[in-house]
Amino acid sequence: MPLLDADGYLVEPREWTEAAAVELARREGIALTDEHWEVIRFMRAWYDEHQVAADARFVIRHLQRRQGEGARNRLFELFPYGYPGQACRIAGMRRPRAWSTG
Repeated sequence: MPLLDADGYLVEPREWTEAAAVELARREGIALTDEHWEVIRFMRAWYDEHQVAADARFVIRHLQRRQGEGARNRLFELFPYGYPGQACRIAGMRRPRAWSTG
């Protein structure tokens, strides 16, 4: 497992692996589904391109293109304790300094 900070975020996002995601999700009480992985892989691709965590609004737009209306609610169904508090941790992001919740 990569090194985590005191709040459970990866210290170095490049050390993230899918196995780490499974373990981080387990700690959050989440069993990852294909929908979770779609969000996580989008977030990882965004990070690879921009070197920052994707703001929730970009993830919601991605989900809207794939699933249509209700994407915002679906994101919070997948990660009930919030985008920064769960999705960012599981996807291996550093703790966001500031973020939009969508």
